[in-house]
Amino acid sequence: MSPDSASLLIVLALAFAAPLVADLLGRRIPVPTVVFELLLGVLAGPSALDWVHEGAVLTYLADFGLAFLMFLAGFEIDPTRLSGRPLRRATLGWALSLVVGLLFGLLLVWSGSTMSRLVVGLALTTTALGTLLPILRDAGALPTRFGTQVMAIGTLGEFGPIVAVSLLLSGRNAGASAIALACFAAVTVVVFAFARRPLPDSLDRVVRATLHSSGQLAIRLAVLALALLVWAADELGLDPLLGAFAAGLVIRLLLSDMPAETRETVAGKLDAIGFGMFVPVFFVISGVRFDGRALFADAGTLALLPLFLALLLVVRGVPTYLMERGSPAAVRLGLALFASAGLPLIVVISGIGVEEGELRAGTAAAMVGAGMVSVLVFPLLGLRAYRGAVTADPALAER
Repeated sequence: MSPDSASLLIVLALAFAAPLVADLLGRRIPVPTVVFELLLGVLAGPSALDWVHEGAVLTYLADFGLAFLMFLAGFEIDPTRLSGRPLRRATLGWALSLVVGLLFGLLLVWSGSTMSRLVVGLALTTTALGTLLPILRDAGALPTRFGTQVMAIGTLGEFGPIVAVSLLLSGRNAGASAIALACFAAVTVVVFAFARRPLPDSLDRVVRATLHSSGQLAIRLAVLALALLVWAADELGLDPLLGAFAAGLVIRLLLSDMPAETRETVAGKLDAIGFGMFVPVFFVISGVRFDGRALFADAGTLALLPLFLALLLVVRGVPTYLMERGSPAAVRLGLALFASAGLPLIVVISGIGVEEGELRAGTAAAMVGAGMVSVLVFPLLGLRAYRGAVTADPALAER
């Protein structure tokens, strides 16, 4: 067996083991499966046992897993639920987070380049929407008003940084990046216009006929839309995650006129593909990539981890708490904690910084480590605050 095949086998075994470990330990403390995927990846990677060595196959699968995670995040978004006050507050909250995050980036990397400051600042403005949605769904909170608020906050915390990365970290001047972004927006609008129209009768018939057969046309269409918009974004020099996120929105819109049973079936199949295979591989490989040796190289670098963790609360949590005035204090606290949980885009943004030579490996490891801790701790505390609010006022759990 080749080294790549052996590493792939180990990664798949760890992905299989993660929910079992989560179920075993979650009887006392409910910990998201993604946390164990990351921790098992760290354990099997070069930082610990050194069992897994990332090759071309694992790199491709992990990249596709991240794209699929963004696709599923876009697919979960219901524009009708987010419109109005939730989206306005989330937009203002993220705009404030962007200003505060860039200010802290400037302070933390005072003597560094403009790009290094942007890397740190933008990483602090992220929210792990794709990671939070399964947690909310498993807790039964996704269809509630609280779930809608988290979805709006997470949408801006996911989509905003992706756009900012495309504009500010693409290596081109802002004007060229803005033109590329406008071109991608035009492509997306065309795709949206197509998606808003009902499927032709012949195509609709085949979609329904193959829903439970080997044809699976709806799933193939979703994967095609994902590949098309990721390709379009990449060709325009934008972050491919922007295309993946837009593809999820497109497929959601395309299915909106179909019967609820059909939509639920397609959603279940997409979840099975993403969370059954590709997304766990991404998180395990993210753990493998975690540079524990760089993090523990010196006390100063290690001290950055709690600093970045606190900054996530300040940059994302405080603006969210301020913008959600009118909600009970416990709900505001829960929303602030959910908003402060960030990981996938922290991995991506810090990786860009390291690749461009703008960020030390130890600093990147501290940022990713803070993201890992935030995903472990903040959603659990956020759910506890929300459940406490529901106990005091059961009306808060209404859909």
